Amino acid sequence: MQNEKRAKRELFSELRKQKGTQAKVATENGISEVYVRMIENGTFTPGRDLMFRLSSYFNTDATKLFPDYFKKSLTKIDN
Repeated sequence: MQNEKRAKRELFSELRKQKGTQAKVATENGISEVYVRMIENGTFTPGRDLMFRLSSYFNTDATKLFPDYFKKSLTKIDN
């Protein structure tokens, strides 16, 4: 299960590496490095505001950064 989540956040990881270290991304977004790591490895999904702030920061759609979150949301809507 953990590996599945990691695979789903690959884009986040790739874009974060393009920006620099987890510490740099954390500082630039006003969050902790641990928080960035948890988001990147799929342990934690940020709240809506941070999700869209990160989407803007990485210049990509939130649904692509957090496909696991949006897949769950769509599944709930379908049921």
